[in-house]
Amino acid sequence: MSGSLEVRNFLMQQDTVGGTGYAGVPAQRSGDTSRVTDDQVQKARLAVARGALDAEDCRLLLDMLGLVPGDDGVPPVGR
Repeated sequence: MSGSLEVRNFLMQQDTVGGTGYAGVPAQRSGDTSRVTDDQVQKARLAVARGALDAEDCRLLLDMLGLVPGDDGVPPVGR
């Protein structure tokens, strides 16, 4: 239960840091790719790991969310 709470807190924090959304709706992304920092990626990985059922579930979720580093060592969310 606390895993889902942490994910919601993480998402709310992201909305207040960089978004201009309203009523819980995130703002549309601009062309600025520097919006996702290494620290944010690490926090997202931890949130996913806390909510995962097991190691395989965690691996699949991280991959689906683009949080697994690619061949160049950079996760897709950071490109």
